[in-house]
Amino acid sequence: MKLPSILRLANQWFSDTPERALDQAYKAALTIKSIEDEHFNGEKIDRRSSQHSDSVISYFEADLKKYLNTIRVRLREFRTSRSVFQISEPKNMNSLLGSRDNLSRYDPIELTEKQAIIIEKLNFIDEILKRYSEPDPSSVSLIPLSANQVAQANGNARTTANAKTLSQLKQANVNPPNEALETVLDKTGVVPRSILRTVNRLQRELDPKAEEEVVKKFRTSRDKTLISIKFILTLIIVPILAHQVAKTFVVGPIVDSFRPENEPGIFLNIDMKEEAFIELQRFEEELHFKSLLGMAPQLSSEEMEEQLRTKAGELAEAYRYRSSDAINNIFSDLISLAFFAGVIVTSKADFVVLKSFIDDIVYGLSDSAKAFIIILFTDMFVGFHSPHGWEVILAAISRHFGVPENHDFIFLFIATFPVILDSVIKYWIFRYLNRISPSAVATYRNMNE
Repeated sequence: MKLPSILRLANQWFSDTPERALDQAYKAALTIKSIEDEHFNGEKIDRRSSQHSDSVISYFEADLKKYLNTIRVRLREFRTSRSVFQISEPKNMNSLLGSRDNLSRYDPIELTEKQAIIIEKLNFIDEILKRYSEPDPSSVSLIPLSANQVAQANGNARTTANAKTLSQLKQANVNPPNEALETVLDKTGVVPRSILRTVNRLQRELDPKAEEEVVKKFRTSRDKTLISIKFILTLIIVPILAHQVAKTFVVGPIVDSFRPENEPGIFLNIDMKEEAFIELQRFEEELHFKSLLGMAPQLSSEEMEEQLRTKAGELAEAYRYRSSDAINNIFSDLISLAFFAGVIVTSKADFVVLKSFIDDIVYGLSDSAKAFIIILFTDMFVGFHSPHGWEVILAAISRHFGVPENHDFIFLFIATFPVILDSVIKYWIFRYLNRISPSAVATYRNMNE
């Protein structure tokens, strides 16, 4: 009776999801409104509408971003869950409340009042979101673009979404600094770039606003680092939590209900069966060995049979758990992958910032550091001793999903994938790294020799 009760509680929780999500979004909108009334004279939270210091403004902007994210996430949750449990239509109240007995407690007047409350909350939330519908400078403007990059991006834009993103990037970089970040797409000009950088550096040093530009760059770099670290932690923590929660509370009980304890099928594949037989054989040999050496009392045939029967029961229980765990891993990994993709899709701006942050770290390393990392990576994954590592990885993946180890597939994978990976790395070195850092390529070749 545990599974029906769990399913009933889960159904009740999902039924309350639309109303709960709307209430959380409404509370976040009320919090933003209270901050505007108390500290910004009823105006939107902005540096231009307040006399507070930069530290205070940064504090309120961080809260604003947090509450706006809460509103957007909860509104998506409200719309998605309402497609199943429609809380605003009286004809579908039966699906929301779960039974006609519960439905009889609500009269049409109460339902109409509930609709009015929902509409009022949605209107208030839309008003708050409309105030802050401009592009988020903390994410978009963290990646300065040169004039050539913007022009090239405009020429390559093929969809409306790309064109909108590029227009936002241009608005965020109307007055870019003289020393914009150079990327791989920059082309070599007639004049050496080192001379141009020297001229730009002299211009900056003579500029009376140089100090302000330095502070602005530092804040931009700091914000980019914070956003990137938070996004990386989100990409790691959210899928792991989703995997564990789904495996423990959703997938596990369902799989256990379909695989009772007295099920004859204990092993998922032949490899598990062979491991269990070998372990039982070793246990029997160990009993004989101990009895022959006098380390254990001599066992009769009946006692030996009883010992083996007990050990076989323990092995059956252990391998039944391993089989169920492998099945749980398949569905839990799919759910975890869905959450990972959801984080990527819902945080496109943060993903762009993270890409820029990684580019700054990779291309900002010294030549010897770049060469060391490339050699370490290539020797580990495509070197002459890498097949043993790939065998261990593929065997671990097979055990994780309860799939028998196919040696033909493993050998074919080792014969093809490292070669493809090595070709991709060599192409990247030749096509990109050789253009932006020829000295790093020369150092790599010298170290590799």
